[in-house]
Formats: sequence, C-alpha cells, structure tokens
Amino acid sequence: MNTRKPTAFLSRYIGNAAFYRMVMAVAVPIMIQNGVTQFVSLLDNIMVGSVGTLPMGGVGIANQLIFVFNLAIFGAVSGAGIFGAQYYGKGDHDGVRYAFRFKLYIGLILALLGTLLFLTLDETLISLYLKGEATEADRLSTLGYAKDYLHLMLLGFVPFVLTQCYAGTLRETGCTVVPMVAGVVSVLVNLCFNALLIYGLLGFPALGIRGAAIATVISRVAEMLIVIIWTHRHPARNPFIRGAYRSLRIPAPLTVAIAKKTLPLMLNETLWAGGMAMLAMCYSLHSLDVVPAQTMSSTISNVFNVAFLAMGNAVGIIVGQLLGAGRLDEARDTDRKLITFSVLICVVIGAVMAMLSPFIPMLYPATDSVRTLATDFLLISALCMPLNSLANACYFTLRSGGKTLVTFLFDSCFEWCITLPTAFLLTLLTDLTIVPVFLICQLLVIAKCAVGLTMIARGVWVNNIVQS
Repeated sequence: MNTRKPTAFLSRYIGNAAFYRMVMAVAVPIMIQNGVTQFVSLLDNIMVGSVGTLPMGGVGIANQLIFVFNLAIFGAVSGAGIFGAQYYGKGDHDGVRYAFRFKLYIGLILALLGTLLFLTLDETLISLYLKGEATEADRLSTLGYAKDYLHLMLLGFVPFVLTQCYAGTLRETGCTVVPMVAGVVSVLVNLCFNALLIYGLLGFPALGIRGAAIATVISRVAEMLIVIIWTHRHPARNPFIRGAYRSLRIPAPLTVAIAKKTLPLMLNETLWAGGMAMLAMCYSLHSLDVVPAQTMSSTISNVFNVAFLAMGNAVGIIVGQLLGAGRLDEARDTDRKLITFSVLICVVIGAVMAMLSPFIPMLYPATDSVRTLATDFLLISALCMPLNSLANACYFTLRSGGKTLVTFLFDSCFEWCITLPTAFLLTLLTDLTIVPVFLICQLLVIAKCAVGLTMIARGVWVNNIVQS
C-alpha cells in the first residue's frame, strides 16, 4: 500500500500542533468576545420575546435597520484602521493620531446622518417589513413597537461610534485586552438592565421593549467610558492620544489617501447589510410570523456562527502578516490549512446546532407556528454553516491580499445581483412557501464558494501590498 499520497494530502491540508496553537491564540479571544455578546443577545431576545410575539417582531425589524448603520461604521473605521496599523508599525504616532481623527470625523458624520434618516423615514422603512399576511391591528402594533425601540436606540449611536474609534485604534496599536474587557462588561451591563427594565425588578419600572432599548444604550455608554478613560489615563502606552484634541487638523493628502481606502470598505459593508435587511423584508412578505421566527433563528444562529466568524478574522490577520512579510508560499500553505480547519469546525458545530434546533425555540413564549418556522430556519442554517464558513474564509483571504474591489464584487454584488433577485422572484412569481425559498437562497452560497475557491487557486490574492 502506498502511504505517501495520503500523507502528502494530509500535510497539505492539515497543520501540526504548533500550527493550531498559533491559530487558536488568535481566534479564541475573538470567539470569547463574540460568543459572550451573541449569547447575551440571545438572552435579550428571549426576554423581549416574553413580552409578546409582536414586540419581538418590532424589535427584530428595528435591529435590521440598526444593523445597516453598525456595519457602515465598521467599514468607515476599517479604512482608516489600515493606515493606523501601518503607522504604528512604522513608529509614527502622529500618523496614528491623524487616522484616529479621521475615524472621529467620518464616524460622527455618519451618526448624524443615520439619526436624521431614521427619524424622518422611520415609518417608511419599518413598513417595508409589514406587508405579509396579518391583521391591520397586528401591523400597527408591530410598527409602534419598532418605532419606540428604534427611537430610543438612536441615543446610543454616538457612544457606539466613539467606542469603535477608540477600540479600533487600541487594537491596531497592539492592545486587544481592554476592548475585549469593555465588550464583556458591556454585555453584562446590558443583561442586568434588561432584567431590571423589561420586567420591573427591584423597584425599577417595567418598560417592556423600551426597557430593552434603554438597557442597550446604557451598556454602550459603559463600554465607551471604559475604553476612553483607560486610553486617556495611559498616554505613555497610547501616545496617539496626546494632543489628539489639541488640533483637529489632518493633512489634506493623507485625508484623500485614507478616504480612497475607507469609502470602498464602507460602501461594501453598508450594501451588504442593506442587502441582508432587504432579504429579511422579502421573507416577511410570506407572513408576519416570519419576522419573529427569523429574529429567533438569526439570534440563535449567531451564537453558533462565532466560530467561523472568528476563523475568518484569523485568516485575515495571519495570512495578511505572512503576505506583508513576503513569505508568499507560506501564506498559500497557511491559508489552505486555515480554510480546511474552519470548514471542519463548522461541520461539527453545524451538526450540534441541527440536533438542538427543535428544542431552543421552545425557550421563547411564541406561538407554535412561529416556533416551527424558527426550527426550520435553524436546520437550514446548520446545513449551510460549513458552506458559509468556506465563503467567509475565501472573503478574508482575498481581502488579506488587498483585493478590495474583488471582495466588493464577491460580497455585496453577489448579495444584490444574485441572492436578492432570486428571493424576490421566488416570492412573487411562485407558490413556494417561505421554507423552500429560504433553503434555495441559502444554498446559493455554493456558487459564491466556487468563485472564491477559483480565485484563491489562481493566486490573485497573493500580493505584498506593503512592499508595493
């Protein structure tokens, strides 16, 4: 028997113990922070669900809209973050400071625009999700719950922006612990105030979904204060903060350079989030039960998805470092093993999620029809988790080599040109129910994986952009 071929195959796709220790050192802290956040979000969702199915649907709609804003902020600070990280590596603290100021400018501008948009078009945007089968009374109730929640959440926009500006710069300068601690504290504060303000415990008023929104705003303020106070109290560790507000000047050439990197990333994140919101709206056309069912399933899925999302970040960090160091062959080999590891992890996690999918929706005080839909959505998400993991790893591989236009086409354009049209055509032109429509749209990721693997195999991403 020839054992060389199996051994060569395994060594090509499977790393040694040292390799996986290195990978987990990068991925586990991200998993912990995201895992705590998503688990508390699940508990938050269950608490809101205990108020009623319609309130949960209203909160789900509002969060779809806020999700678009959040990803616009992530994209905005990521562009400046590329420069912040490189300036820090160069030892240029003035450059880090300029990048930090750029984040403040664009972040606060987006917070203002987002607030104005949601105040003036709140009913129009929310009503897009209320066209499925339901009584007029249920529609009006859901609209009212969504507006109440959305308007209170606007108070957290500026704290959220400031947190992203400070925490992002801290990570770029090698400080990852403080943002993680702030994030964990934030979700614990959110959980405590949810219990106090939703149910009216310990003498607090029982505010229902308004209490949930207020708790989230309080948690965002707490997170903001931790990162800001720590940063300003440790100027020796954070030289960029010295004189950060003494002047708000940014050299014009640098502003243009940062903007060129920032705008494509921001556009991609915003369009992708907008595409996901539109997809949820399309699904809601089938019936109003889809809204709370999808809110439940997406929240539960996010808890299980932290593994492949963290692995995607690990791909971007580890492979990007190898490319920047000029170790191109090692970058190819490492990327191949990282992608394999991510997919294998998700085969296991997806199987666990599938086994638990009939039971987790029972935690919600929802109707049987809503729980059944949520279970079906969870089973489909579990089936597609390894595929989504593969697509996510491909995306971060392409981005690590600076292929921002390719990732834009791979991510946002696929969502708007393939997934969304398919969902609307199946909804409007066929008699298919929501479950097969959801399954078909989820399986479209196979095409995305095929394109991603083809580009990776061709090596279009293997670029040392720092050297260039």
